[in-house]
Amino acid sequence: MQTVPTALWVVILLVALAILFDFMNGFHDAANSIATVVSTGVLKPAQAVLFAAFFNVVAVFVFHLSVAATIGKGIVQPGVVDTHVVFGALVGAITWNIVTWLYGIPSSSSHALIGGIVGAVIAKTGAGALIGAGILKTVLFIFVSPLLGFLLGSLMMVLVAWIFRRTRPSRVDHWFRRLQLLSAGAYSLGHGGNDAQKTMGMIWLLLIATGYASAGDAAPPTWVIVSCYLAIGLGTMFGGWRIVKTMGQRITKLKPVGGFCAETGGALTLFLATALGIPVSTTHTITGAIVGVGSTQRASAVRWGVAGNIIWAWILTIPASAFVAAIAYWLSLQLY
Repeated sequence: MQTVPTALWVVILLVALAILFDFMNGFHDAANSIATVVSTGVLKPAQAVLFAAFFNVVAVFVFHLSVAATIGKGIVQPGVVDTHVVFGALVGAITWNIVTWLYGIPSSSSHALIGGIVGAVIAKTGAGALIGAGILKTVLFIFVSPLLGFLLGSLMMVLVAWIFRRTRPSRVDHWFRRLQLLSAGAYSLGHGGNDAQKTMGMIWLLLIATGYASAGDAAPPTWVIVSCYLAIGLGTMFGGWRIVKTMGQRITKLKPVGGFCAETGGALTLFLATALGIPVSTTHTITGAIVGVGSTQRASAVRWGVAGNIIWAWILTIPASAFVAAIAYWLSLQLY
């Protein structure tokens, strides 16, 4: 059955809401990109956000749109999504982002968006309309991405400690202040590559549902791609300063060598997930990497209570955003 295009003004408003979510995603997750490089003193905050924003946008030239395809075609059965579902999903995700930002809790914008889609779809037709494989691999990586970040971060730290075991600490610090610029750039590249594509996928889902794009298209329109990368870059420029302290110092104290290892471990995890088309949380990834680096010193170097609070936020993200999305879906039926 041919999809009937919805009123253009509704589509434009929802695209604007999606771009706002993308901007907030960059704003909310900026701390993940810059926390280590700021907390180690390698870059000042203003320099760091510009640095990270640049690499967020450059990611448009590096990564294939596998994550966008997962969101756009791999979460919900074709024909189920409409403007009400998209509205509910975006409101659920944005609400959770605002709540966690206000309390300085590093949560996942990615999983808030997935939770929003799930909640709105269930409110409309029930769980049968969801694609199990897409949901499963996303939920699985809630656990895999921080564990992989932890593993790679700790292995990097052990390897670096062994290689430089006979080098003076001051000399190691001097070198890694420069090397951390490379690792921070790589992490920001991975952040932009994975996160901007989630919003692309959401807009693509909307355009397909309303007849303004075809389900057979290999990629979303170019204007969608460019808009999403620019929005996340601008969001990063304005930064989420409330979360920087939590990520950079409250979990564990970092030196430049530790920052380099955490960012490198996190970047490798993001590159792998993006290549596989899996929308992962940059927050989960860098937190796992930071904890991994801290744990190589001694277990007490990690403030496990703070890490525990962050994990609770991870667990609550999908159900909380799904609940809000279901309510927003019902409200949208009353509004238009």
